Amino acid sequence: MRRAVLSTKTIWRLASGIGLFLAALPATAQKEAAEYPSRVVTLVNPFAPGASTDIVARIVAQKLSELWGRQMVVENRPGASGSIGLTAVARSPADGHMLGMIIVSHAANAALQGARTSLDLMRDFSHVAQLSSQPYVIVVNPSLPVRSIRDLVALAKARPGAITYGSSGVGSSLHLTAELLAFKAGVRMTHVPYKGAALATADVAGGHIAMLITTRMSVQPFVATGRVRALAVTTAERIPGVDLPTVRESGLTGPFEVHSWLGVGGAAGTPVTIVDKINQDINRVLKLPDVRERFAAEGAVAAAGTPAQFADLVRREVEQWRAVVKQAGITPD
Repeated sequence: MRRAVLSTKTIWRLASGIGLFLAALPATAQKEAAEYPSRVVTLVNPFAPGASTDIVARIVAQKLSELWGRQMVVENRPGASGSIGLTAVARSPADGHMLGMIIVSHAANAALQGARTSLDLMRDFSHVAQLSSQPYVIVVNPSLPVRSIRDLVALAKARPGAITYGSSGVGSSLHLTAELLAFKAGVRMTHVPYKGAALATADVAGGHIAMLITTRMSVQPFVATGRVRALAVTTAERIPGVDLPTVRESGLTGPFEVHSWLGVGGAAGTPVTIVDKINQDINRVLKLPDVRERFAAEGAVAAAGTPAQFADLVRREVEQWRAVVKQAGITPD
């Protein structure tokens, strides 16, 4: 068999062509970023209008529209625990012109569904930026004879399964957070799922269930009027302006950190230059005083960071909730 022998001139031409192609890549990437966005950008909120996810999305979309001189519109696509909207984002062209809100409940649902869902939060998305963080608060009905996590754990140990707690549904982040608390405290409590946190909050206040873990903002009116008693925040550190201890300070041995978070992602394969540009512009928006004030009004804190930091947060959350689901033996409805 004769072997084809390339001449020196041919090899030189091939090498030169490859070199020119590689040299053109950075310029192409820079051009993509400089021209982005080239049309309207859609930010998909995979939940119904009106909740905190929608409010934060619209605050950020308004500011990015002003910054870019191109409109960013928020489109609500609720259904299937947020999977319908995120699936649309994952299947969109990977050019940054369709983005989606990724939140803590997506990580909890991914952990619960496992192989039952075709949507993978790590594989199917380019993680752009975290937007906000909001603490959870542990509250009880005032008739329950507890004033700290230490008291709650002692009562739960004395009366296994007698303490009832609500959530926004099986496998929700509120459900899994309560199960994480029970696991770390070595106690057993009884879960009562609702079709939303508001209904569960009302039933804690009414004395129909004993306990709930939910966002501080959603339960604050009930705390202020004495209809529920707040025991602790679920963050690792105390929250400025909130006179509540952390779970660990209040009596639980070992670390405990859970919070409600919101972020933005695009389709997997979105060019890094575009991801970085969106991230940098989001971080600029999150530093604006009026944005921080509007977030604070929703009980949230702006959480600027890099795409890698947001991807790491999503990964850690899915792993944490997967362990909780396994420990508690939770199965999908």
